[in-house]
Amino acid sequence: MSVKRPTDLSLSRRQLLVGTAALSASALVAPHAMGETLPTATVNTTGLAVTDTEVTVGILHSVTGTMSISETGSVQAEKLAIEQINAAGGVLGRKIKFIQEDGASDWPTFAEKAKKLLVQDKCASVMGCWTSASRKAVLPVFEQYNGMLYYPTFYEGLEESKNVIYTGQEATQQIIAGLDWVQKEKKANTFYLLGSDYIWPRTSNKIARKHIENKLKLKVVGEEYFPLGHTQFNSVINKIKLRKPDVIYAIIVGGSNVAFYKQLKAAGINLTKQTLMTISVTEDEIDGIGGENIIGAYACMKYFQSLDNPNNKKFVAAFHKLWGDKTVIGDVTQAAYLGPWLWKLTVEKAGSFDIDKIAAASPGVEFKGAPEGYVRIHKNHHLWSKTRVGRARTDGQYDVIYETAELMEPDPFPKGYQ
Repeated sequence: MSVKRPTDLSLSRRQLLVGTAALSASALVAPHAMGETLPTATVNTTGLAVTDTEVTVGILHSVTGTMSISETGSVQAEKLAIEQINAAGGVLGRKIKFIQEDGASDWPTFAEKAKKLLVQDKCASVMGCWTSASRKAVLPVFEQYNGMLYYPTFYEGLEESKNVIYTGQEATQQIIAGLDWVQKEKKANTFYLLGSDYIWPRTSNKIARKHIENKLKLKVVGEEYFPLGHTQFNSVINKIKLRKPDVIYAIIVGGSNVAFYKQLKAAGINLTKQTLMTISVTEDEIDGIGGENIIGAYACMKYFQSLDNPNNKKFVAAFHKLWGDKTVIGDVTQAAYLGPWLWKLTVEKAGSFDIDKIAAASPGVEFKGAPEGYVRIHKNHHLWSKTRVGRARTDGQYDVIYETAELMEPDPFPKGYQ
């Protein structure tokens, strides 16, 4: 069962976060110190919601509908980061105020709310979206009104915008790297591709198929898609049992995962014996699926809650203090946490909240306090990061069984996959 999570921060908990403010990567040297207050007329020349004491940002995620199972954690992480930043003095001496809107798992609603946050609320940045469909819906809005979106989800790549910082992984860092690993480790020859029916799963599986067939010279024995919110998977499970693929490659998102993995188990498919790799099921989704229904599955991500490093231990402790010991933290939740911090560090580097100056200053900005270990913004506005593979445990966590030795350079337009 999913743990019911509060929708706002408790004032009484704010002091708990002061001790975690060291996560702000204070060792980074920026032209403008984190506590320095510059005149508003200097740092805000384009009419954003910035005063002498406050700066307003937007949070735009689905907290209702089928995607809420995945996006609630992003909201929690962004609020945690904002509280920590404020406890450490804010951004250029200004405390962050946030306005939250609900995309409601509906892409036109995302576009409508994005316009409100930029045009009416004049937010200095927006942390938001999960699905590629929601990102594609808001992208023209951000480009038209010159806003800055910090987008936290692993995605298919094939995109680059001045108005977006992509804090999750793109295809070469997740899809291609994960397929290479599973082919090598499991000696896989055949794959069955599954996905929810929208941009990210379809494009990701297009990339996966090209890699499997053209690069690895292996075989795809099936490929199917299901509407968001779909709950009846028995037909495709029967096909999987008939065709016996070496690997089930699953990109099912949101609440549909609960039905899919429960029905897999009920049909007698044991994921400790049948290899399944997902790039869409984080600890957040397992919270609803139940660890007993997905034990043994592999996930290729850049972050798992079980990562053993000092940054992550502080992050997990702070997250649990704020949202409860039973809450879980997945890859996208961690990537969402990076958004406010990277924005803060970029603003301080630029010495301005102006979007054009932030876009220009973003390449090279690094966050040494990242729970995943360390990240740096590439000139293409994606992040250098490691790739990891985890294996699902009964307690809803993953054992990290593989990670790249070095950070992987983001390449959102890989040759031969477009």
